[in-house]
Amino acid sequence: MTPSIKINKTEVLSNNWYTLRKITFDIQQKDGSWITQSREAYDRGNGAVILLYNVANKTVILTEQFRMPTYHNGNPTGMLIEACAGLLDQDNAEDCIKRETEEETGFRITEVKKIYEAYMSPGSVTEILYFFVAEYDKSQQVSEGGGVEGEHENIEVLELPFAKALDMIETGEIRDAKTIMLLQYVQLKGLLND
Repeated sequence: MTPSIKINKTEVLSNNWYTLRKITFDIQQKDGSWITQSREAYDRGNGAVILLYNVANKTVILTEQFRMPTYHNGNPTGMLIEACAGLLDQDNAEDCIKRETEEETGFRITEVKKIYEAYMSPGSVTEILYFFVAEYDKSQQVSEGGGVEGEHENIEVLELPFAKALDMIETGEIRDAKTIMLLQYVQLKGLLND
């Protein structure tokens, strides 16, 4: 059953970094009755993420950078290993991920494959994330990467054996959901099989 919804009120609680809204709404229950609820929704825009993989060497490119929310929630260093990602801003997902790949990893890729899109935290965040994969080789490396200097990203580029990256999920060294999803996609599809 698709519920009927009536929006009663939308309030902006914060517009500092992105936009946090409180939405009060009526929702129809299965028995036909209506109840009123309030939820907060954080709108940071949509994003794209990519996993670069090298078939010949059986490696993947990941990044590592400081993430304050993880530090605040028990990650003692705040450092997180992730697949390259970024917000769309005004770009389409494919243009965004090509730009972000070059800025963050130093690899200029021309061919990407969109594999799916997903809401990453639908209970509180509006973002849809567009997932991509692409093959890479050393000839595509045009810089050291590391992010845009003016944005103070301080990104470290990691080239890891695929098998090690999978092991890092189990050891807890990789705890980022989008990265785990992409690594598992590559494993399930056999993109780096012998």
